[in-house]
Amino acid sequence: ERAMRWSLREVLRNCRLALKKMLTKRDKWVKEWPGQMVITASQIQWTADVSKCLTTCRERGDKKYLKVMKKKQVSMLNKYSEAIRGNLTKIMRLKIVALVTVEVHARDVIEKLYKSGAVDVTSFEWLSQLRLYWEKDLDDCIIRQTNTQFAYGYEYLGNSGRLVITPLTDRCYMTLTTALHLHRGGSPKGPAGTGKTETVKDLGKALGMYVIVVNCSEGLDYKSMGRMYSGLAQTGAWGCFDEFNRINIEVLSV
Repeated sequence: ERAMRWSLREVLRNCRLALKKMLTKRDKWVKEWPGQMVITASQIQWTADVSKCLTTCRERGDKKYLKVMKKKQVSMLNKYSEAIRGNLTKIMRLKIVALVTVEVHARDVIEKLYKSGAVDVTSFEWLSQLRLYWEKDLDDCIIRQTNTQFAYGYEYLGNSGRLVITPLTDRCYMTLTTALHLHRGGSPKGPAGTGKTETVKDLGKALGMYVIVVNCSEGLDYKSMGRMYSGLAQTGAWGCFDEFNRINIEVLSV
C-alpha cells in the first residue's frame, strides 16, 4: 500500500513536470501518461493558470484575460475532440473521454468567473470550486475548496470514467468537503437514480480516495456494521452506505 502511494506520487510529480514542458502538445502528452494522473496533473495546471489569470485581472483591472484563457481552453478541447474522432485504442479513448469531461467543466468555470465579474483569487465564485494545488514546500498535491483543504489520497483507481459536473454536483461537493473538514459525514438525499452515490464516488476520485459502496438492507446487524467500520478504519477508504434508511433503528443507534 505504501509502495502504491509512493509510486503514484512519483508518477504525478513527473507527469506534472512533463505537462509544463508540453503545454502546447497536450495530445501527445496524454498518450504518454496514465489516465488518473493525466486528469490530476491537468487540474493542477488549470488551477495554477486560473489563479495567475485572476491575479493579472486584478492588477490590470481588466476581465479580458479570462476571455483569452477561455479561448485557450476551447482550442485545447477542440484538439482533444479531434483526437477522439481519430482511431484510438479502447484504453486511450476512455482516458481522453474522462479528461474531456473534466476539462469541459473547467471551461464552464472560466465562463462563470468571467460572467460574474470575479477578478480576484479570493472571490467566492473561485473559492467554491474544487481546486488542486501542487504545494512546493510539501512537495505534495493539496485539494482546496472554500475554507477546507485535503491531501490527495494517491489511491490507484485505474482508468475510470468521470461524472459530468453540474452546478448541483458542485454544491454537493461543497457540502461534503465542509462536512469532512468538520470530521463529519454527509448524507445526500433525493429521488432514485439522480446520482447521489455516483456524486460521492466522483468526489472520491477527485481526491484520490477509494470509495467502498455498501447497499444496506434490513438484515444488517450491529456486528456486520462493526466489521465494515473496522475495515474502513484500517484501509482509510471512504464508506458509502447506500439506502441506509433501511437499517433498523436499533442497529443505527449503536
